Order: sequence, then structure tokens, then C-alpha cells
Amino acid sequence: MEPSLATLTVPLQFAFGVLAGLLATLAMDRAMGALPEGPTPPFVAAAVLTETTPRAAPERLAFVIHYLAGVFTGPLFVWLLLTSEGLFGRGVTATLVAAGVLYALMVGFFVLIPLAQVDLHPNRRSTVGRDWALSAAVYVAVLVPVVSVVFVLL
Repeated sequence: MEPSLATLTVPLQFAFGVLAGLLATLAMDRAMGALPEGPTPPFVAAAVLTETTPRAAPERLAFVIHYLAGVFTGPLFVWLLLTSEGLFGRGVTATLVAAGVLYALMVGFFVLIPLAQVDLHPNRRSTVGRDWALSAAVYVAVLVPVVSVVFVLL
């Protein structure tokens, strides 16, 4: 590898993480659209920020939060992957560890922070949490292979 390319490899990986995060967010949107409470999670986050209910939360804010979080979760995965490769070496183990940690962070953060703070009926809260977990699984299922293939090429 040329020295100039070697010095750009990590920044390029993070930049690609942003693009892969957008792609995974678009895939997640399709999954959310097929679930009973699928589009609710972005409104939960917006409701926490505006101290309202998900139904009263501003749609534009929900959209911005959803896409910013999705886009910047891509570079988070890149960091997790680089860290796990440092611990386990390059390969499937490192990728699975990074993917598992990312999924746990996505679901755990949403359920324990924003979802726990909004006023929802307990049955609806569990449905929103389940739909978020399924949507997050789609996000990870798209993000991980896309980033992994590009990492092999870089």
C-alpha cells in the first residue's frame, strides 16, 4: 500500500461510515414502515427533547434526530470495529463483536433513556421497544456487511 493511502485509510473508513449509516437508515425506514409502531421511535426522541408526547412532537425534529442519529451511528460502528480488530484481530470475530455491541447500544440506549422518559401506556411502550429492536436489527444487518466489504477493500 502506498504511504499516502495508508495515512488516509482510517479517515476514509470513518467517512464511509457516514455514508453506510445513511444507507442503513434508509433500510431501517422501510422496516419501520412495516411495523405497528415503526415510525414512533423518532417521535419518542423528539418528545423527550421538547418535553411533549410523541403524538405532539414536531415531525421535522423527529426526522432530523432520526437521520442524524442514523448517519452518525455509522462512524460509531467503524470505531467499534477498529477497536474490536485491535482486540481480536481482523476477521469475523471482531466484526461480530462490534455488531453485537452496536446493536446492544442502539437498543439499550433507546429503551433506557428516551423511551423510559415519555408518557406512554405500558403496552404501547413494550410495542415501541420491540419495533425499535427489530428496526435496529435491520440497521445493523445492512450496515455491518456494507462497512465490512469496504474495510476489506481499503
